Amino acid sequence: MDYMVLVNRDHPLPAGWTEELCTVKSVNSAGNEVETEQKAYEAYLLLKKDLADHDGIFLELDSALRSIDVQQEIMDSFTVKYGKEAAAKMVAPPGCSEHHTGLALDLYFRLKNDDGSFRNVCSNEDLEKYPEIWEKIHARLARYGFILRYPEGKEQLTGYIYEPWHIRYLDNPEAAEEFMSKHGMTMEEWPGTAGNIMK
Repeated sequence: MDYMVLVNRDHPLPAGWTEELCTVKSVNSAGNEVETEQKAYEAYLLLKKDLADHDGIFLELDSALRSIDVQQEIMDSFTVKYGKEAAAKMVAPPGCSEHHTGLALDLYFRLKNDDGSFRNVCSNEDLEKYPEIWEKIHARLARYGFILRYPEGKEQLTGYIYEPWHIRYLDNPEAAEEFMSKHGMTMEEWPGTAGNIMK
């Protein structure tokens, strides 16, 4: 499996991808089942433990592997909520989403209340209110082979708005470190795909 595969509007999911995919199913704190590529899930668990142990951040998986039908449902929902033009900057067309690979993970987190209980922070609007938490999460991504896929200021290259919750597994901590150390390099800029930069 090519963990460095580029999937975007110009590069749909490669044919035969799902036949190679080995996945794991888990249930998040909201009670929803999430399916993830196996190695990506194992790396996510290490990231989750690290953040909980050292930063008191309690990560959860909101979404990973999606079918084309589910992607269409999300596109339809966002189009109704935000309008067609805005939705196109937030949701990939069916067949062109990184979530079809099982390597893209959308995160959320739980915050501890004063009484010791937890509450889920999972809507995009609420997640955007905690930049200091995302900064700590992003600082630990590379050591587990993850990158921030849609960094701030790179919307013209990726075609999507900044999404602090959307990470991508590369199965290569060294490559991930190079991405993250270059202040938001995108997969569209990675050597080998540089000629495919979106216009």
